[in-house]
Amino acid sequence: MPGQEDSIRNTIGNRVEALTILGGDFGLSGGRYRFTGENDMELDISKFGGSGDVGDPRKLGNSDIAWQPRLQGSMGYVDAKSYVHSGVLSGGTNEFKTFAIQFGAGARFWLNNRLSLAPTLMGMYGHTSNEFTASSAFIQANLGRVTRMGLVGWNENTWTVRPAVNIQYLLTWHRTIFTLSSDPTFFHTESFSSSDSRDIVDGDSGSLADKIDVDVPLGERVYGHELRTGGFFSRTELFGDLKEGLDAQHLYEVHGRLVLDFLNQLWKVQWMGIGGSYIWGSNFSGWTVGADVSFHF
Repeated sequence: MPGQEDSIRNTIGNRVEALTILGGDFGLSGGRYRFTGENDMELDISKFGGSGDVGDPRKLGNSDIAWQPRLQGSMGYVDAKSYVHSGVLSGGTNEFKTFAIQFGAGARFWLNNRLSLAPTLMGMYGHTSNEFTASSAFIQANLGRVTRMGLVGWNENTWTVRPAVNIQYLLTWHRTIFTLSSDPTFFHTESFSSSDSRDIVDGDSGSLADKIDVDVPLGERVYGHELRTGGFFSRTELFGDLKEGLDAQHLYEVHGRLVLDFLNQLWKVQWMGIGGSYIWGSNFSGWTVGADVSFHF
């Protein structure tokens, strides 16, 4: 049992860290996911947030480099159910509920009119709670003991620091815009309060997202606004506790959108419409459909 207890605590830490990042980080898509493996898991992620460069680029001193302030933020909620097939909790259902919110800033530096770098720093708060439903006779008989040990029925409050760099290159063909980007990101997460002092989150994670985005003006107008279409394809490599907590090494996402252009017509809205994504990896798949809104500050 001691060996299994340590293994479960380590899994708890990885799972809390991964769900906090999934729920709170603007760089990872919300939606409905299903994971298969040693423990099957279903995730519903509701998320709102994004990022944007503020104003037009301004000269940096006497150099040829221009810069813009950049703001980023997100908040989200995760409801995850894990169906345990092995170990001391085998036969039960572990439910995790996570709320997370993050905010940060940085700057985008334009090395020329196509290539730019945007270093940023963000902070994130997360709260995760756990409920366990026992189905086997063994767990039902020992549920009180397992709960007192802090292996189920716990809650955690965490903080995360998130340094990152967005590297972006723009290409145009007629009025079509191609955006190539890469986002190396690091996460350090620690718990600052817990229902059980033995459940401690202290870990590091990382991701590397490579994306190609295409924006295509269609030349047709609907209610006075130009219709645009486009989308992106991305591949995200996962590292550290994020990889261990999700039991996934990488994920792919394909996204499509159909929007109306509101630039210089409705506050800071660049476009507004609908979009949808399909996300998949070696042991999971997911999808999301919703409003697709872009702002230009």
